[in-house]
Amino acid sequence: MKQISQYLADAQQQLLQVLALPASTARIEAQLLLRAVLPMATRAWLIAHGNEYLDAEYQAAFEVLLKRRLEGEPIAYIVGVRDFYGLQFKVSPAVLIPRADTETLVEAALAKIPIEKPYKVLDMGTGSGAIAISIALLRPQAQVMALDTSLTALQIAGENKQNLAVKNLTLLQSDWFSGLNGEKFDVIVSNPPYISVQDIHLTQGDLRFEPLQALASGKDGLDSIRHIITEAPQHLNAQGWLMLEHGYDQSAQAQQLLSAAGFVEVVSLPDLARILRVTAGKRQG
Repeated sequence: MKQISQYLADAQQQLLQVLALPASTARIEAQLLLRAVLPMATRAWLIAHGNEYLDAEYQAAFEVLLKRRLEGEPIAYIVGVRDFYGLQFKVSPAVLIPRADTETLVEAALAKIPIEKPYKVLDMGTGSGAIAISIALLRPQAQVMALDTSLTALQIAGENKQNLAVKNLTLLQSDWFSGLNGEKFDVIVSNPPYISVQDIHLTQGDLRFEPLQALASGKDGLDSIRHIITEAPQHLNAQGWLMLEHGYDQSAQAQQLLSAAGFVEVVSLPDLARILRVTAGKRQG
């Protein structure tokens, strides 16, 4: 039988060796895995009780979770949550794992949504609801609608809506714009599928475990983006904004597509790594 501190040290070492994680990441992940089987455990608790021994049932549960992680399953799916924009969201393999890069899209939207006005906002392909919920909480006067074609994803989004006590968010099952019945919005945001179906990265790393329909979109990865840009003007109020997350090398194409569709003031915005990650345009009129 080993002490809690030894279990954490051994797990960290395995994560370093097998997954080649940075030491700080391996340490945090080892703690997250153990906290998932010890409901009372915070990071401070683990440090304070490092000399204590784990009961056999907790040992077994921890080893199961560690094995899953060593086999490459994303930590977010194992522990069932992921932090995004200062909030904690429930996730499952039915939805994409929220990533820090996508916070760029939230920030871009917030810059166009006044705090005091009842703007109408649409999030397309909401998944866990991370984008829509972040916007709704920070713009309580806005009326936010979030849609997804997946009922399972909408169930996850609904749980996050309830857990975070969001009042100004409506969830809708819809295949992109098909279920909107002509409704119009002041801001439309989307983190759509934008990876080529032929991209080898779909078979590597975390992407192996995430829903393919939320990742891949045609041979060049732009099918969904083309569809959204083509249909969006019919669902935007005059001077309304469309904002799209895209791949690291797709900003020029996204700009061209928006300009060709009649959008003006087209601009691309960088993520934390200074990669152009979000492209936006304003509807004329």
